[in-house]
Amino acid sequence: MKTRLLRKLDSLLERWLPERRVFLRTDTDTRFIRLSPITQFGAIAGIGLFVVWSIFATAFLLIESIGSGNLREQAMREQEAYEARLNTLSAERDASTLEARDAHARFAQALRRISDMQAELLAAEERRAELEKGIGVLQADLRQALKERDEARQLAADARKALEDSTRSVKSEIGRLRDYTSTLDYLAGALTATAREREEIARKAAEARKLADDLILEVKLMQERNDRIFQQLEDAVTVSLTPLDKMFRAAGLPTESILATIRQGYSGQGGPLTPLSFSTMGAGKGPDPDTLRANAILAQLDRMNMYRIAAQKAPFVLPLKSAFRFTSGYGYRRDPKTGGRRLHKGADFAGATGTPIYATADGVVIKAGWGNGYGRVVEIRHAFGIETRYAHMSRIRVKVGDRVSRGQQIGDMGNSGRSTGTHLHYEVRIGGKAVNPMKFIKAAKDVL
Repeated sequence: MKTRLLRKLDSLLERWLPERRVFLRTDTDTRFIRLSPITQFGAIAGIGLFVVWSIFATAFLLIESIGSGNLREQAMREQEAYEARLNTLSAERDASTLEARDAHARFAQALRRISDMQAELLAAEERRAELEKGIGVLQADLRQALKERDEARQLAADARKALEDSTRSVKSEIGRLRDYTSTLDYLAGALTATAREREEIARKAAEARKLADDLILEVKLMQERNDRIFQQLEDAVTVSLTPLDKMFRAAGLPTESILATIRQGYSGQGGPLTPLSFSTMGAGKGPDPDTLRANAILAQLDRMNMYRIAAQKAPFVLPLKSAFRFTSGYGYRRDPKTGGRRLHKGADFAGATGTPIYATADGVVIKAGWGNGYGRVVEIRHAFGIETRYAHMSRIRVKVGDRVSRGQQIGDMGNSGRSTGTHLHYEVRIGGKAVNPMKFIKAAKDVL
């Protein structure tokens, strides 16, 4: 059956490919090779397939080379865009730092002005107290002079009456008349002196009233100046305190609880943040409005200081300062090893081997060694029940029990443990539960 089909096919192909013979001749013999139509057709088909394969292979190689060039160009463009973004973020961070320094300088200047203002108020209060005492003494002297004048007038009246009675008496009483005359002269002199003293006292009282009016005007001007200073301080404190409060709330931290914890552990006493306390003569019970306003500003400054201390103890900054590439975030993803769906409990940052890794907040090292899938790992316990974890290191530069500060180098980037490439796996845990670390970093983006 097969032979019949081949013969039939051979007869069909013979119209276009007649049988050919290839002669092979030697010195002593001549032979030939018979090329049937099927054999010729197979040879032609083989050559055609080889040519087609060569064309496709060449086209594929050309497409592959062109595609790889496009990918390289795209990677270069992405790298340039990423570097531009890094430069922009660096400029924004520098601007925020300069603004924070300027705000700190303004706060220091405002505090000095408050101290000067307090000294001026105390000096004015002392001058007013001295004037009140002087006015009281002058009033007492004036009352005494008026009393003496009235007594002198009464004595003069009595003397006149006695003189009138003496004119009716006998001439033997001329001696008594002379006594009365001398008495009247004495009283007249005393009245004249009293009148002069009264005029002097009245002049001094007028001067005292004028000085008191000048002091009252000076106090009013000082109060207006103080009101402007207080307004500037209140605005500056509000501008600086609001971003800090938003930063902690955006990170999902219990703000009031954290500030209470910081305040309980803060042992500093005195200083510019101590509430003011004034005691003035003639004032009502309780502190005056300026004292209450100044104390409110100091309370806000104290809250901002507590925020500053708390920010140092919470992981609000990036663990890397050199160039890196963000490769994976927090959440469920495809496991690069098993291919299954798995919760990624941190953020991955890729970079060069040996890139320095820094602590993101003050704390104590509780683990520094090999951690199964984490490879070389460092764990740090911070305040407020927060822990941070730095995995896949090539080298560890701290040991258990070390106290580290924010920005201190704790290791180098590597590829140890369950890892597919050189990178840092960074985790933040609160109460032992992993949370998204980028929530902290993004919250402090425009603040720290």
